Amino acid sequence: MRLHRITALFAVTALALTGCGSSDEGKTPEASGSSSTGFPRTIEHAMGKTEIPAKPKRVVALDASFVDATLILDTPVVGYTDYRSIKDKLPEYLGADRDTLGKDAQAVGTLAEPNLEKIADLDPDLIITAKVRHEKLYEQLSKIAPTIMSATTGPTWKDNIRLEGKALGEEALAEKEISSYETAAKTVGAAINAKAKNPTISVVRFLDGPTRLYQQSTFSGIVLKDAGLARPKSQAVDGFALEIGPERIKDADADAIFVTTFADDKGVGAKTAAEFKANPLWKPLAPKVHEVPDLTWMTAVGLQGAWVILTDLAKTFGVDAPVKA
Repeated sequence: MRLHRITALFAVTALALTGCGSSDEGKTPEASGSSSTGFPRTIEHAMGKTEIPAKPKRVVALDASFVDATLILDTPVVGYTDYRSIKDKLPEYLGADRDTLGKDAQAVGTLAEPNLEKIADLDPDLIITAKVRHEKLYEQLSKIAPTIMSATTGPTWKDNIRLEGKALGEEALAEKEISSYETAAKTVGAAINAKAKNPTISVVRFLDGPTRLYQQSTFSGIVLKDAGLARPKSQAVDGFALEIGPERIKDADADAIFVTTFADDKGVGAKTAAEFKANPLWKPLAPKVHEVPDLTWMTAVGLQGAWVILTDLAKTFGVDAPVKA
């Protein structure tokens, strides 16, 4: 029996990574094949149609969100791309799956420049990524192994799991995993709303660029919406993010303010965070601030990351931690 994922969530460490959520809100196409687990099957995706001759057992996932999805769907990941702080090994938030289904995973270049030779050497039977990431490499990747691409990442993360579920013959498991998370999100959110009297939740991210207030069409925004938690006016819109300068610090105010800092190589994100926190306008906000990991809140973009966010929310408000059904 597979190890329970939730036990690993409490051991999450604060890793840093750039945001991979996209403001592009395109829908992932449906699969045209049967909903059964029979193969071969033809999958319709953002780049066209791809035939998958047999149930994949060796997946190369070129975007971190699809590493999460592959493991959630009980399938080994043999290749992934380096992306800032994810280099030598898969991130800890993936829990026990990282050490079982991901034990043989190897880096195959960077997200920006995957190494085709390394990918081919791993002999994958499925390559999965997003059009927004690797559209130009589609033809070359398809010569190595059946390749499917979602339109984007970020707001389509649940549909992306479903897309991969169809490619793996694990449609039922994909729906089960999503449903389990959504039930937990509602339970945690209801408990928080009852205890804290419907608090507003703000999400602030310090970057090596303009500071962002994350809105509803983002990974963390969707998790908060699934939990039924209210957002301040600046973030209660179906957008990606509002960029603010020090003069607009008040726009970040809420009953609880969750803050992440991207650890860029030059330390710009940390410097910006320090400057904001030294600003007199930040002082009224400071008692309501909760620092959370940038990796899991901003770039995990998958179910295992979503479980971590729910766990952080439960811990912050002192309600029962989420339990997988």
